[in-house]
Amino acid sequence: MAKNLKPETFGTRLRRLREHAGLTQRALAALIGISGAGVARLEADHVNPSWQTAQRLADALGVSTEDLR
Repeated sequence: MAKNLKPETFGTRLRRLREHAGLTQRALAALIGISGAGVARLEADHVNPSWQTAQRLADALGVSTEDLR
C-alpha cells in the first residue's frame, strides 16, 4: 500500500534545490540579493516570493521557474 504523500510545498522544493546546488541559505541569499532570513522564510513557507525573486532563485539554482512550482 502506498503511503499518503503530501504534495511538495514551494519551501520544501526550494530547500531541496538549494541543497542539491550545494548552497547554504546565506549563500543563496547573497546570490539573489535578499537576506538569509528571507530565504529561511521562503523555505518555511511563511512568505511567497515575488515573480522577480522567483526568477532570481531559478537563475541562481540553475533551474527554470517551472521547477520551482
